[in-house]
Amino acid sequence: MTTLNVAIVQAAPIPLAIGDGIEKAVRLAREAVEGGAQLVAFGETFLGGYPLWLDEAPGAALWDHPGTKALHRILLEQAVVANDERLLPLQELADESGAVISIGAHERVRSSLYNNQMTFRPGLPVLDHRKLVPTHGERLVWMRGDGSTLGVHQAEWGKVGSLICWEHWMPLARAAMHNLGESVHVACWPTVREEYALASRHYAMEGRCFVLAAGLVQAKDDLFDGLERAGAGAAAKELIEAIEGDALNRGGSMIIAPDAWIMAQAGEGEETLYADLDLNEIGQGLTSLDTDGHYSRPDVFELKVDTRAKSGVDWV
Repeated sequence: MTTLNVAIVQAAPIPLAIGDGIEKAVRLAREAVEGGAQLVAFGETFLGGYPLWLDEAPGAALWDHPGTKALHRILLEQAVVANDERLLPLQELADESGAVISIGAHERVRSSLYNNQMTFRPGLPVLDHRKLVPTHGERLVWMRGDGSTLGVHQAEWGKVGSLICWEHWMPLARAAMHNLGESVHVACWPTVREEYALASRHYAMEGRCFVLAAGLVQAKDDLFDGLERAGAGAAAKELIEAIEGDALNRGGSMIIAPDAWIMAQAGEGEETLYADLDLNEIGQGLTSLDTDGHYSRPDVFELKVDTRAKSGVDWV
């Protein structure tokens, strides 16, 4: 296979109410697959929504803030878990259609939350990628991932992997992923603003792969809708009410070729972005630049990746 049809679903999540969000994701992913997509990508934490209050609500990071604590409790209660039966419709869609579906979620492991970009694969278990370093205020919500979830899926047409948001500014994470030989990379963002677009285009050029830079659309009203669905109390609502403005995640998703050319770009509203990828472009681009091959210096630089899971407790 030398041509691959891909889609980015740029849509508004249903914040906090993850069960309802899964239903919306399945519907939108099915529409994309019916539109011909063999790979479908959603933005960062589509299931549960990006925790906008950490950046936008005054005082959200203050110690013992009642609204922040209330929202954290809801995320813990709603988050997906390993072998979560609520996710079966996404797996079934991948199985029946043969498509690969990449979607972000809040995931709970014991009492910790992770930012997980899950890849649903036909006939195979979900491939997890947990964000290695939550950025700034995100550390109030998410635990750091480890090297056990740095990986790619081998499809019949090539390899697909993902990194989340500011991981694209981690040079060694990029080098590790380039070594795995991605044909297509899913770059997950809350919004693909200008500097995030630059990082995504740089990744495509450096890694000689196609990049699906997937963003969200999320407004203040969406947060209130999610609060209502999740049964949030007054403290959580007061925190969200303190947010100024309305449109908080503004889309901007784009599909990028291995030479950094923007093949397709979305606006600020909900839409599904499609493109046909000519996978022959990858080999042609490697003629001049192969950062994991003839443009590397293994005699000078060495990278070791620890892929062991780090649970913090070793029960012998």
